[in-house]
Amino acid sequence: MSGLTTELRELLIDALELEDIAVEDIDPTAPLFGDGLGLDSIDALEIGVAVQKKYNVRLDATSEDTREHFYSIENLARFIESARSA
Repeated sequence: MSGLTTELRELLIDALELEDIAVEDIDPTAPLFGDGLGLDSIDALEIGVAVQKKYNVRLDATSEDTREHFYSIENLARFIESARSA
């Protein structure tokens, strides 16, 4: 899964155009929103679209599970792995 977490960190940087942040700067276990990277709801939408396009997974914006999936890069990687094997 470390390959996937690296891919997701790269995707996050590209999708949000975070030129000042390197892959190594993003802790895969840190929160993406609030005290972590400080992303907001617009960023969440952009990440969601990028993840759906790249990994062909379905996300439900109204589901509480989606909030948990987007908590961190690691959680997002677990979700994608689980969706791939389903």
